[in-house]
Amino acid sequence: MSSKTIKYKMPETREAPSRFRNTIGKYTIRRNARCTSCGLCARLCPYGVHPRYNNYSRPLRPKEHKCIGIECNKNDFFCVNRCPEHALTLRLNPIMELLGDYRWTSDMILAHWEMAETGNLPVVNLEYNLGNTGGGFDKIRFRHFNPDSFIDITDDEIDTSVDLNKRNDNRPQKTISIPCYGGGMSYGSTALAVMAGRARAAKQINTLTCTGEGGYPDVLVPYADHVITQMATGLFGVREETILYAPILEFKYAQGAKPGLGGHLLGDKVTPEVAAMRETVVGNALFSPFPFHSVYSVQDHKKHVDWVKEINPELLVSVKVSTPTDVDMVAVGSYYAGAHIVHIDGSYGGTGAAPDIAKKILPCQSNMQSLKYINFYLKKGCGMKSVL
Repeated sequence: MSSKTIKYKMPETREAPSRFRNTIGKYTIRRNARCTSCGLCARLCPYGVHPRYNNYSRPLRPKEHKCIGIECNKNDFFCVNRCPEHALTLRLNPIMELLGDYRWTSDMILAHWEMAETGNLPVVNLEYNLGNTGGGFDKIRFRHFNPDSFIDITDDEIDTSVDLNKRNDNRPQKTISIPCYGGGMSYGSTALAVMAGRARAAKQINTLTCTGEGGYPDVLVPYADHVITQMATGLFGVREETILYAPILEFKYAQGAKPGLGGHLLGDKVTPEVAAMRETVVGNALFSPFPFHSVYSVQDHKKHVDWVKEINPELLVSVKVSTPTDVDMVAVGSYYAGAHIVHIDGSYGGTGAAPDIAKKILPCQSNMQSLKYINFYLKKGCGMKSVL
């Protein structure tokens, strides 16, 4: 990592009009019948919580998502205390206890909605980085053999790179600079601009991003060295030319966000462009089966791996699975089939292109005993790198 400071000129951002009439905020503000429409709250609040059409009309419903809440009581402009009629009440929104899950907490959902509409960080005290997981790969911790020692090293001395090919099979050595990459988000389930932005970011920080199973849009070709192409059970958009583009091809046998289930892309998302990419019919819902109906053994899996290796002699092969209780044997089988990377997928990803039942399942937990077995095989030199 370089310690040099790079200065970027931030682009101009403009707040988008809200798509919703009544927005959800972390706090609720209620105005009772004692309100005389004096307009003091509107004049006091610097955040625009109390909008008015003009100085003489009754105030409109408060824009609760802009209210910074209880912490405002230390300010001179705190509307609840300054209201001469004591007509305002403030409390935590009860919906915060129902919204979201362990990773995507209610704070994160509201914060990301606000950031998407305004282009800025939330003004309200919303935790928008980690959820309740403590970070995972969002935080990297370095352990010293002596916990009491202070590690005095510069950024240039820290190496977070990961080598993705340890098979010694004369195929290229692919190294990414950080131990994480952009998971599969397919064309159709997400926008083309999002895919292009992810590819540009992957190139800039020297990592990878994945196309998902919706084909390989031409806009990604300039970033081909940093784009994984995915082959999933629906085989949507799979072409030999795109296999030739990719440094890595990912077989998606299962996804942690919907383990044991296939994909479901709504018909409304199958636009003419998406249909052309996926070689299907405009407006028809698309279903990816579970599993590959051509793979029921390690030998069947090896045929798939050998096929793509034959098409592209420079290709590395990744196998993406969720975390069943026998994931250790899946990893060993993938190694003997010729894979270079075993991608163990967690439960937090996905763009929503899944059956409704999958969106209602509580996040699954990894089988830690199985992961211990995998680490044992990796240490023995089986030639795989587990991307957790």
